[in-house]
Amino acid sequence: MASINYQTARFEASYGTVAQLPEPATPEVAVTGRSNVGKSSLLNRVFSRKDLVKVSSTPGKTANINFFSVDGIRFVDLPGYGFAKVSKAEKRRWADLISGYFDQERSFNLVIALVDIRHEAQQLDLDMIGFLQQSELPFVVALTKADKIGRSKQNQQVATLTRQLGVEREQVVVTSSATGEGIDGLRRRIAAACL
Repeated sequence: MASINYQTARFEASYGTVAQLPEPATPEVAVTGRSNVGKSSLLNRVFSRKDLVKVSSTPGKTANINFFSVDGIRFVDLPGYGFAKVSKAEKRRWADLISGYFDQERSFNLVIALVDIRHEAQQLDLDMIGFLQQSELPFVVALTKADKIGRSKQNQQVATLTRQLGVEREQVVVTSSATGEGIDGLRRRIAAACL
């Protein structure tokens, strides 16, 4: 199977409104999840970069849609939802950005939906997965922060979350940005969806 050269990863642009989004010209992988789920850290790990994607100690720092180019594939980092201490108007803008992105005619090769393995599925997670299923978009659930809990608890949480989210076990990848667990598996899914 052909592979993606992650050494070529670079930041392309950041957009604050749907009208600014570039025309889809390449395969796209969208990354979505709640504000404090570790999206930036996971992307950096996938890209094999320390700080290409800005990691913040304040959840909800990604307020725009950020595009990254990797070997002819676009990675689309969507604003985190839910947690951040921002105004209602700003939350609405984020929601409009996310739904506006998905409303466009784009290639949607894969959506990576991030969910924190340590917790029960939140309503926002259920809403996002439900939306992806309804829209029949190809997606994989990346359970993040696996290094924070033991192996048996991980297995328990995988069973619980697959049931709560209504997904098949094959659609779930257990990941850790800290240890690199699951990153190769995620890259394989990306390659299968884009190449």
